[in-house]
Amino acid sequence: MTARIFLAPYTYSFPVIPGRKFVRLHFYPSNFTNTILVASDSFFSISVGSHTVLNNFSALLTTQAMNYIYMSKEFSINISSRILNLTFTPSPNAFAFVNGIEIVSMPQIFGGSDPFNQPKIVGTTNTLTIDEHTAIETVARLNVGGQTVSATDDSGLYREWDDDSIYIYGAAVGVTYPKDPNVTIDYPTTIPEYIAPPSIYSTARSMGPNASVSLNYNLTWIITVDPGFSYLVRLHFCEIAYPITKTNMRVFDVFINNMTAIQGLDVIAYTNQVGLGASLHLDFIVSFPNTSASQQDLWVALHPDISSKPVYFNPF
Repeated sequence: MTARIFLAPYTYSFPVIPGRKFVRLHFYPSNFTNTILVASDSFFSISVGSHTVLNNFSALLTTQAMNYIYMSKEFSINISSRILNLTFTPSPNAFAFVNGIEIVSMPQIFGGSDPFNQPKIVGTTNTLTIDEHTAIETVARLNVGGQTVSATDDSGLYREWDDDSIYIYGAAVGVTYPKDPNVTIDYPTTIPEYIAPPSIYSTARSMGPNASVSLNYNLTWIITVDPGFSYLVRLHFCEIAYPITKTNMRVFDVFINNMTAIQGLDVIAYTNQVGLGASLHLDFIVSFPNTSASQQDLWVALHPDISSKPVYFNPF
């Protein structure tokens, strides 16, 4: 395991084609051999162009809090020039380091300039425009109901998708299931496959077949976030197993932070009654005020919608 250590501000300058990039930074905090430096003395800030993406960051404290021995940070940032400047600035009496750097060109997968394709701000009727000035940090990317999807198995953007099971709240974890072998994942003509690989749409987690049980709880995921920021929550859906083939067979509500994000979601209806295998993704924005709390929880929950009297009370 190798690292580059910085005792003073240092800038990498990467030649790039203008456009949005994934910037991935890899950290393995340790006491570096052949030096007197120890990981607990490492605090630093990182900027990408004009954006400060990490401030007084400690890779050691962060990995310890996560119970990991190494970690990665991923950012999506638009670069308007032909040079991407990545600057590491040690805090006073500290040092900076990095073990690996990835710069990956990426297509526009976050709204773009289309005013009708902007994420809805939960709890309002407004939307938020994600434009070339918006910098995004990845907090979590989950494969619901399936195993971890490695970067090499992603649809061209080298993203990792984690097993969702550790994010489930409580003992009511629902039921996981794979797609029917006769079902083919289909993408709308306006949505390219790099939005998410077919493997993401090929597994699911539902509340289970028992209606009386489903009506008495929410299937909930909790993700720890930092206050003072807005978060994009992208949810992927695809009906992948029989007998859910027609409208009003499965209808449910989606809640984000105890607010209704969407009421009466019928995936078959949303995908123009295409039937099994039609992929769908929906974007939402939720904001956390800047508070004294070091971290807060972002909740995503599902519950059956009984107003339309669907055939099954089994959200997924």
